[in-house]
Amino acid sequence: MKRTRRNHGASFKAQVALAAVKGDKTLAELAEQFRVHPTQITEWKQQLLARAADVFGGSKLTAETPDLKTLHAKIGQLALENDFLEGALTKAGLLSAKR
Repeated sequence: MKRTRRNHGASFKAQVALAAVKGDKTLAELAEQFRVHPTQITEWKQQLLARAADVFGGSKLTAETPDLKTLHAKIGQLALENDFLEGALTKAGLLSAKR
């Protein structure tokens, strides 16, 4: 029987990650106690450690500010692909030349 996917709240994740950081119990013991896969506990622990400085006013996440060079490059790539596809469809007669 397949288990349904569970969505854990932030407070639960924090509780599990803090227990992992304490190091009082092994990963296997924590997994059994909280009924969560050990890999998931490791991931939450890494996230907690990576973002701990933000609690005390550390730097903002870099994911919030997009890299403009990357975005401009992606726009250029998509524009080229659109032009190519438009030309190919026009040659195949699937797109009228008038626009």
